[in-house]
Amino acid sequence: MNFQIIILLISFILTIIFSLIIIPILKKVKIGQQEREDGPKSHLKKQGTPTMGGIIFMISIIICVTGTYVYYKTQGELELAKNLIPMLCLMIGFGIVGFIDDFKKLVLKNTDGLKPKYKMLGLFIISILYTLFVVKYSNYGTEIEIPILKTIVSLPIFIYIPFAILVILSTTNAINLTDGIDGLSSSVCSIIITSLVVVAMLKSVNEVAILGSIAVGAILGFLIFNLHPAKVMMGDTGSLFLGGLISGLALYLGVPLILIVMAFIPILETLSVIIQVYYYKKTGNRIFKMAPLHHHFELSGWNENKVVRVFSIITLLVCIIGILMI
Repeated sequence: MNFQIIILLISFILTIIFSLIIIPILKKVKIGQQEREDGPKSHLKKQGTPTMGGIIFMISIIICVTGTYVYYKTQGELELAKNLIPMLCLMIGFGIVGFIDDFKKLVLKNTDGLKPKYKMLGLFIISILYTLFVVKYSNYGTEIEIPILKTIVSLPIFIYIPFAILVILSTTNAINLTDGIDGLSSSVCSIIITSLVVVAMLKSVNEVAILGSIAVGAILGFLIFNLHPAKVMMGDTGSLFLGGLISGLALYLGVPLILIVMAFIPILETLSVIIQVYYYKKTGNRIFKMAPLHHHFELSGWNENKVVRVFSIITLLVCIIGILMI
């Protein structure tokens, strides 16, 4: 517990330091946010706000996990040290895919960014590799826990692998859609990851508790600069990284189904987009004023801070429920 607190604080402080260094660089090279003209008018003033800021907490987490790996290796806890690396690789892999997308859009001025098929192919390959690691090396293998029932089901490997890949890709897409208001994705993700750390501690899975603690510290450090009015935005670099992180931790713990509860807000955001698109194609009308859902509330008169507060409170509530279901 003491080590987790220390590493969380180190990660938090490192992220603040890197933010103070990297944000001015992003400003200088003019890597700025591009707002939709058909979006909320209040967002137009964000045009040019430094983005791709996910690299800030990525760097902090990589440094802290690497230091933790070295520490535990010197302590003779080789198994714990080794198990940190594949989880880190999943996050970095997704972060790199997001970085390429951001780089093409913001630096190379290619408005389409990374082609969706290449983006999905990259995420798919990384998901397969991580799923194979979970099956072979995690304590749970193809077992998943059913919330509320508190029973464990062992899935055949030919079912588990596509299921796990679906969990990773859908979670990542949901987190990506949630990133549309200053501080929203950072706040929601920090609460979800903290809850997964609690689950890891209850299950005595130290590698997840440690990696999650590092991530929480880094995200909170980033949130200081990401709250409204944001000094920096995470971009796809950060949102894909966080999606990989959350899904990776849940799968490693054998509790991917708990994300249906804990990731309630990202799921609502995703459903709002699906419903909006389907209904518009069928009727030519819209159910929501704008999708994803956070924009609907903005256009209904809520300011950004209110949306973040309400969505964060709901996330905290469902995460507590999720922990009690384990």
